[in-house]
Amino acid sequence: MPILHLQMHPGRTDDQKRAFVREATRAAVETLACPPESLEILITEIGKDFWAVGGKLKSEA
Repeated sequence: MPILHLQMHPGRTDDQKRAFVREATRAAVETLACPPESLEILITEIGKDFWAVGGKLKSEA
């Protein structure tokens, strides 16, 4: 059972998440030769106060 875990900042709409899930499922089914029912996708939204790049919080950028 493949599991895809996407981490991103909050702000995407439900429609954008639905489109991502649909396309990621299509790509995984094609490349991994698995049935769509076996694929799980987790979307975790992480606020910019909890994400850092180059030694700085994204909220400080």
